[in-house]
Amino acid sequence: MNKLRTGIVGAAGYTGGELIRILLNHPNVELVYASSRSQAGKKVSSVHDDLVGQTNLSFSDEYITNLDVVFICLPHGHSKDFFKKISFPSETIVIDLSNDFRLKADAGDFVYGLPELNTTQITKANKIANPGCFATAIQLALLPLAANNLLSNEIHISAITGSTGAGVKPLATTHFTWRNNNMSVYKAFQHQHLEEISQSINQLQATFNKAINFIPYRGDFTRGIIATVYTDFSGSEEEAYQLYEKYYVDAQFVHISKENIHLKQVVNTNNNLLHLEVHDNKLMIISIIDNLIKGASGQAVQNLNIRMGWSEDLGLRLKAAMF
Repeated sequence: MNKLRTGIVGAAGYTGGELIRILLNHPNVELVYASSRSQAGKKVSSVHDDLVGQTNLSFSDEYITNLDVVFICLPHGHSKDFFKKISFPSETIVIDLSNDFRLKADAGDFVYGLPELNTTQITKANKIANPGCFATAIQLALLPLAANNLLSNEIHISAITGSTGAGVKPLATTHFTWRNNNMSVYKAFQHQHLEEISQSINQLQATFNKAINFIPYRGDFTRGIIATVYTDFSGSEEEAYQLYEKYYVDAQFVHISKENIHLKQVVNTNNNLLHLEVHDNKLMIISIIDNLIKGASGQAVQNLNIRMGWSEDLGLRLKAAMF
């Protein structure tokens, strides 16, 4: 088969760099274009120096539209403006990694690309809105309960993310001196991913109208998300595991562990691991992902694989960086 001509808009950031790394090793695509206004003219490997010797591609500040697939990695709020100026052929597959098209009110003809929820819709979509990183980890913890109408009370979530979750642009809270040996809460009860989490829950359990209490933390590590979610549950721990194993029986990247889990098991992979415990009629779900891969670039490639009818793990057979 001919390889798909593929490009990345906004390729100089963390998600762009991870997308380049994954796509260079994907057997069915040819990465022909990477745009960045700030890095135009520079070799990709001079910015993403983990790619030295892997590609001769240079960043461009011009937009190419004759592509089979384009990934949009612009900052949140910029994709809508981009599409007002630039249009792609109707047959081009567009996968947007910002939050601009994730909510139904903003989506237009974009499909929400959480594979474990919307596989059928993704197979037919030429425009896919990739989910947020916190939203991915938290939704995967809750989907089996919502699918069985078992969410009956408030949901409580604490989740911590690495510094790459804040993006490549330097900020006071990503400076090494501030971040090292430090933690902090931010956007408590009002994180932007709450809306897409609620949207997916209501897609499966339309009657759910209780509060989702979310406390996000900044961590003193570079990548990964660990979320602890708990809510009322009247069943046993064994019943909970059966419920989750049944829901995810066909999910290639979601794995249920009866042993406690830790972030190093998923860093550098597209995997999500879930661990369940029942305590006094409360079900606690621990959910872990790599925020840059399953939470962004890897999931985007997973969506492309689904759309093309390929195996979901094509180009994504990645081993965790344990040591």
